[in-house]
Amino acid sequence: MTDESITRRTALFAAGAVGLGAATAAAAASPPPVDTGTIAADKLTFPPNVASTEVQPAPPPNPAPQDERVGFAVIGLGKLATENILPAFAQSKHAKPVALVSGSPDKMALIARQYGIAANSCYAYADMARLRDNPAVQAVYVVTPNALHRRDVLAAAAAGKHVLCEKPMATSSREARDMVAACARANVKLMIAYRMQYQPHAREAIRLARGGALGDVVLMDMVNNQNQGDPGQWRQKRALAGGGSLPDVGLYCLNTSRAILGEEPVAVTASSWTPAGDPRFAEVEDNVAFTLHFPSGAMSNCLTSYSTHELRRLKLLGSTGWLEIENAFAYDGQRLRIAKLVDGRNEVTERTMPAKNQFAVELDHFAGCVKTGTPPRTPGEEGVQDHVVMEAIYAAAKTGRRVDLPRVAKRDAFRGPEPEAEG
Repeated sequence: MTDESITRRTALFAAGAVGLGAATAAAAASPPPVDTGTIAADKLTFPPNVASTEVQPAPPPNPAPQDERVGFAVIGLGKLATENILPAFAQSKHAKPVALVSGSPDKMALIARQYGIAANSCYAYADMARLRDNPAVQAVYVVTPNALHRRDVLAAAAAGKHVLCEKPMATSSREARDMVAACARANVKLMIAYRMQYQPHAREAIRLARGGALGDVVLMDMVNNQNQGDPGQWRQKRALAGGGSLPDVGLYCLNTSRAILGEEPVAVTASSWTPAGDPRFAEVEDNVAFTLHFPSGAMSNCLTSYSTHELRRLKLLGSTGWLEIENAFAYDGQRLRIAKLVDGRNEVTERTMPAKNQFAVELDHFAGCVKTGTPPRTPGEEGVQDHVVMEAIYAAAKTGRRVDLPRVAKRDAFRGPEPEAEG
């Protein structure tokens, strides 16, 4: 090979490289929308980058700017607040933590540093009236023991703040009605944190059941139980919890049963059994089995326990199919399956749903209600009704007799508008 051919080939390679570089630069100067996205109505979206035969990716989260989010004071810094609720703000699009209320100053100071909350936005329970003077706080999330909910909701309402309150709403229907009345007088919103009514798999089950995908839903089967540990924890103390497995984990079965069809039970039957000598149940009940009877004829068979290995199951039995959610009442791990006759054969299919943090979803729903003035899907009245039904369940278990409830003709009588779906 001559020097001339080497020189010629080197020149051609260099020219090609220059051409390729120019083409690459030109492409980089004007990339297509599939790579850059499109902004409309303050939201970024991307056109599909995969074929229509593939599952399309979720859009960007498009969270609200920090200065447009609803500021929450978290009241009570126990396990649920610190392990689940405060971390959920990181996945929220419309809410942010701006204040804390606790009876443990050292713990509160640590958590305030972790979440960037100013020291002058940390309050003792006795100082909750000072929330009124903090404009950054628009709402509170009450996460204290059940028997303290009424105290904290009334204090927050008196300070002019909207209230999201953990379930069970209180320890009795009388207390729950007091809380609804106090928030109405203060002209603030009250929502009960029934996360199942916002959880994607449960929302899909409600949609399918009400839309006739299973035919007529005749029977519902729900189990929510766990094996309790330390007998000294507040959930094992009647003065703080108000009851045992029923208002804690059994309430999920009750509230979800009511939400599935939108009907209210007209009667309940129940039985309860608590082992003797177990220090965990010196004050509260252990096992409860109850059946809700609905005006359409549908029944919901529910089991709840504080002394059996964890199981959280939901199953709907309809005239043309059934639906079940595995890990239905857990914080994650849900799987939804549907069985129907297809081409003469029984076919079971799984419906995949996007994974979402349940606490973030309910925080965002309430934040939206605060910003727009819309009533929440699960207002205080929804919590009152659960207490009315739980009181009937306790009475039925005590007497061994069916307890009738007042008939409620209207569907979703105690609920606000459907929550908006958000990508």
